[in-house]
Amino acid sequence: MTLIIFLIILGIIVLVHEFGHFIFAKKFGVYVYEFSIGFGPKLFSFKRKNDPTEYMVKLIPLGGYVAMAGEDGEEIEPDKKVEIKSNEKLCNKPFIQRLLVLIAGAMNNFILGIILLFVMGLIYGTIQTGTVLSGIPKDGALYEAGARDGDNIVKINNKKVSTYDDIQTYLAIIGEGNEASISVEKQNKTIKTYNIKPKLSKEDNTYYYGISVDVKHEKGFVAALKYAKDKFISIYKSMFIIIGSLFTGKLGIDSLSGPVGIYSVVGTAKSSLEMLLYLTAYLSINIGFMNLIPFPAFDGGRVLFLIIEKIKGSKINPKVEGTINTIGFLLLMGLMIIVTIKDFINLF
Repeated sequence: MTLIIFLIILGIIVLVHEFGHFIFAKKFGVYVYEFSIGFGPKLFSFKRKNDPTEYMVKLIPLGGYVAMAGEDGEEIEPDKKVEIKSNEKLCNKPFIQRLLVLIAGAMNNFILGIILLFVMGLIYGTIQTGTVLSGIPKDGALYEAGARDGDNIVKINNKKVSTYDDIQTYLAIIGEGNEASISVEKQNKTIKTYNIKPKLSKEDNTYYYGISVDVKHEKGFVAALKYAKDKFISIYKSMFIIIGSLFTGKLGIDSLSGPVGIYSVVGTAKSSLEMLLYLTAYLSINIGFMNLIPFPAFDGGRVLFLIIEKIKGSKINPKVEGTINTIGFLLLMGLMIIVTIKDFINLF
């Protein structure tokens, strides 16, 4: 059952992403050879009447693609036994059309994430968490340091926070058992900073700082809209923080998870529809964000090339762009293999 749910979640996210590229390519008259969910050997495929695109599902469901004419800037389409008109190639479309085709996948992922968060809010109500302390345990490190209910957390390790998700993200980056600098605004408006080492819980063997914030439960259409907006912004912001921490070395490769890690999380979440909806929303937003990173082999890398092309006023050599994208793809696959091995080790 875990495997089935995992494949359904991944399939939905990939389908929504690739459909974004596909629908805009079709809208702008780009010739689309293939629309594929998955990689590797083909399981089945079909064609629609008066539509040259081959729709297919492949064996390995870890991604997908839309094969478009001229997407690599090639004037000649090798391996394709069909004559393509010049105006049907993506590379010959206006800048704004090419840009929209490239970013449409990520935009669809964001839209899916927001819709799922909104549905969650409608069905289960919303939980609004802020940064104001409430009900902090008296045996916790934060209380013992001097913080009290009503104090407002404003910084973690000198980084501004505005949501509880910010607090959790920055504490996660610090790492288990490490000291954290927590700045709070007292009720008299003065700022007090506490350097706190977390305590080890004897019950579940985890470290905790003793942070507890005010929680509000709300229901209704407007509350669900607000929750979807706020949560999307919060998740997107956390992605920036995490990626930034990877580049600065505050987080290592061991903090990343791949398909195996996601599979494990699905196994934990499968007993609750609410958790599965949130997980799907989170992963969809995550994948949308990652695809916009300006790294070769990502959609963001192609967007970067497109912008450079626009600035210099001439097309980039297709061979150069292709080589860079290939190197980027190989590096990405290498990282994926390392992360997958790490995830497998963590299973046992």
